[in-house]
Formats: sequence, C-alpha cells, structure tokens
Amino acid sequence: MDDRPREKLMTKGKGSLSNAELLAILIGTGTAKDSAVDLGKKIMDFVGHDLKTLARKTVEELTQIKGIGKVKAINIITALEIGQRRRYADAQKRASILDSRSAFELLQPTLGELQHEEFWAIFLSHSNKVLDIQQISSGGITGTVADVRLIFKKGLLYGATSIVLAHNHPSGNTQPSSPDKLLTKKLIEAGLIMNIKVIDHLIITETEY
Repeated sequence: MDDRPREKLMTKGKGSLSNAELLAILIGTGTAKDSAVDLGKKIMDFVGHDLKTLARKTVEELTQIKGIGKVKAINIITALEIGQRRRYADAQKRASILDSRSAFELLQPTLGELQHEEFWAIFLSHSNKVLDIQQISSGGITGTVADVRLIFKKGLLYGATSIVLAHNHPSGNTQPSSPDKLLTKKLIEAGLIMNIKVIDHLIITETEY
C-alpha cells in the first residue's frame, strides 16, 4: 500500500497521505530504481521537508533530483501554484480592508514567497471594499520601482477613493528603506491632489509585514 498512494487516497482519504505520497501521485511514475513514492521522499528531503521551500523551486532546481525530469517538475510547480491561487481567491472573497492585517492577508499569498520584489496596489471604495488589486511593477532581488502616474491612473479608472500600497522584501527585512519612504511621501502628496487617499504602504515578507 505504501507504493500505491492512489489506492490509499481512495480507501482512506486524502488526509491519510504523506507529502511524499501526494507528490508521488503528481509525478505519476517512478524510475527503474525508485518508485514514485521514493521520488516523492527524495523531493521532500531536497527541500528539508518544507513545502514553502518546495513552492519556490524552479524547474531547473527540481530537475537536479535524480529521476525528476522537466515534465515531473512542471507538474509539481503547477500543483503548488494552484494551491497558491486558491489561497489568493479565498482571501479575495473576504476582501474588505479594515486594517493593515487584512491587507497583508490578502496579498501575502501572492507576494510573501517571491524571490524578487514586486509593487502592488489595492484600490478601495469609500467603504473600504476592494475594487481591484493590481501589480504595478516587478523588479529584481533588491528593488523595484513604481510609476506614480500609473497608480493614480488606475485609481481613477476604478473610481477608487483610497489606495493601499504594498511591496515585498525577499530578504525578510520589514524595515523600509530611504527610497521606500521617499516613494510613499510622493504617493501621499499625489493622492491629496487627486483626492485619492493613500492609507497604508506595507512591506511584506513570508510571515510578517
């Protein structure tokens, strides 16, 4: 039964399967030397038994594991991305921004585990309902830029009365840099002119903001 995870899922339910067994179902087949479950165990060993680490791996990194080709790697990455999008969809359903924590919970599934910086904006109605969430820019490991004109153009398009800004720090450091502070000041001043209030600017990491 250990090497037949599909049958185990059918008879005992999905909760009975280990992470390695779930991966075995995703990758489908083993090799001449290793069963699919053995490969699943190798994958979990490779990432220190941490699914968050696995979610950050690329096709190139996963194919370093003997027995994992591009197709198997793509299947794993696809499944984990679906899981991430489900978390994001669940957060969107509750989308009313009451405080910085609710903004963090909305954006963390998207920004929290990235290895490069991205800048996002949440556009809100007068009652703090989310009108839209938009990526403004995507940058490198240590920085990204945000076009003030683009942000407020989108704000006017959506009829927003306020905006929450956010970007991630892949380093895990939640402290704002001098450019972060300067950009926030510029956006607040622009918002006053446009009558669109900037109510927060979050720096998001994997677990904190």
